[in-house]
Amino acid sequence: MTENDTHNPPVLPLIERLTGSVAIFGGLLALAVAGLVAVSVLGRWLFSMPVEGDFEFVKMATAIGVFAYLPYTQARRGNIMVDTFTGWMGQRACDRLDAFWDLAYAAFMALCTWGLFTGARDALGTGETTMQLQLSVWPAIALCAVLCALLVVTCVGAVARLIGGTPRGVA
Repeated sequence: MTENDTHNPPVLPLIERLTGSVAIFGGLLALAVAGLVAVSVLGRWLFSMPVEGDFEFVKMATAIGVFAYLPYTQARRGNIMVDTFTGWMGQRACDRLDAFWDLAYAAFMALCTWGLFTGARDALGTGETTMQLQLSVWPAIALCAVLCALLVVTCVGAVARLIGGTPRGVA
């Protein structure tokens, strides 16, 4: 256990493993997007034939990738923390303050989750598609909503860890 682990304990190991797998998915998706962009640019440059609708894939995959990384970042306590005003506080007080802000983050992301699920439902109901390839947009929005919900669960797990003082490695 590093010094950072004692001051910023991660969430429950099960959540951490799940969020790690989701982040790997996000990384693979980012690599696929990079490959698609490279093929499209080379196709445009060499043959004047880019990949049709490449920007639509990039847009959706980037959104999904971002939402795939957020839960793991939260699980590993990797978000930016500024302790300028809390350096003098004891560890327990800092943990409680961190728990408060994690709870605020969870509440905000719960609102985002609700908005994404509503958007996915509306996009499904209206048959909304992308401009060029006419791909349905609701699956990407729904996946972002599920990933955002995972972030909410991760935030709540972080709050439980900080308030409860659960030792590292306990599921």
